[in-house]
Amino acid sequence: MKAFNYHQPTEIIFGKGRIEEAGEIVKKYGSRCLLVTTPEIPVLSAMYSRVKSILEKEGIAVAHFDQVIPNPTTETSALGTEMARNHKADVILGLGGGSSMDAAKATAVEVTHEGSAWDYLFYKKEPTKKTLPIIAISTTSGTGSQVTQVSVITNTEKRDKSALYHSLIFPEVCIVDPDLMTTLPPFVTKTTGFDVFCHAFESTLHPNRGAYIDLLAWEAIEIVAEFLPKVLKDPGNIEYREKMAWADTLAGLCIASAGVTLPHGMGMAIGGMYPHVAHGESLAIVYPTCVEYTSQAAPEQHAKMARIFNPNLIGKSEKECAAGAADAIKTFLKNIDLYKGLKDVNVPESEIEALAEQCMVLPDYKGNPRVATKNEMIELVKGSYQVR
Repeated sequence: MKAFNYHQPTEIIFGKGRIEEAGEIVKKYGSRCLLVTTPEIPVLSAMYSRVKSILEKEGIAVAHFDQVIPNPTTETSALGTEMARNHKADVILGLGGGSSMDAAKATAVEVTHEGSAWDYLFYKKEPTKKTLPIIAISTTSGTGSQVTQVSVITNTEKRDKSALYHSLIFPEVCIVDPDLMTTLPPFVTKTTGFDVFCHAFESTLHPNRGAYIDLLAWEAIEIVAEFLPKVLKDPGNIEYREKMAWADTLAGLCIASAGVTLPHGMGMAIGGMYPHVAHGESLAIVYPTCVEYTSQAAPEQHAKMARIFNPNLIGKSEKECAAGAADAIKTFLKNIDLYKGLKDVNVPESEIEALAEQCMVLPDYKGNPRVATKNEMIELVKGSYQVR
């Protein structure tokens, strides 16, 4: 058996109705809370009011920062930090999808340190124990941020999307309550849901994988293959939402101890240069080409994945199944209406080489079973430009 490490310090509170425990959980870590969310639009207002009421019943003073945007930026964390300081916050609560939780983590660092969150990226300075405690409440099934030590952030001036990565930004506690996910719109459901698959599958390819990661990852992959199409057809079905919430949690646990590979490095670059492209959408764009490129370098994992998404391959040889992995992913993406290319999201063809260069800034591609050269990366971006 391959040697491996596994570390998970976040307490996971999972199940329908568990949101009601938010007040007593937050109270363990502070009495002045900054609630970090996306804007309080009508469809979200009731949920935000409910959470604030739950916190205030426990005597917690709440300030609500509701200016998080998709692909949160350094400007986002700066605004959150200003409110946190004015409120004298001693605990940060991220409520929402990956953007809200990532912004909460960045703010927890920035409010207690000199400079901006950008100064504490994984290859720069390390945050210290002054970092405020973080609580995460997920309302989507996709990013796994509720159980990871990662905060993804975008620098719009540099057109660069990168990440803080440190054990101090693991949430102390996360609440995963499927009741909060039943009103997610289809686009968010499918893009975040596909991200779950990507986290899990890339973890099986990563050099840091081990027996425990494989156990979690393959269960997550099987759930996504079965239940993401189902939940898109029946979005109010709590059983389907619960399954996807569980898959998201499993996949988040995988990337916290293993990591992601080539597609995520490319997806992050797309999001940094073109912030209007959702993260899961960017992954859907590059995945068929990445699978085709990588499959013969990791035939066992690709064959197993292909059989899950295309049961007609069961009984076929490993080589044949691995060769069919890209088509299996294409078919799945078509089924969930997420099969598209860079051209479809208005990425200029003239920037293909610049995008390929940006795809090699983060080290994710180096953990891929087949490591792309610069020329190969250009070809991967070209292959993702228009659907075939």
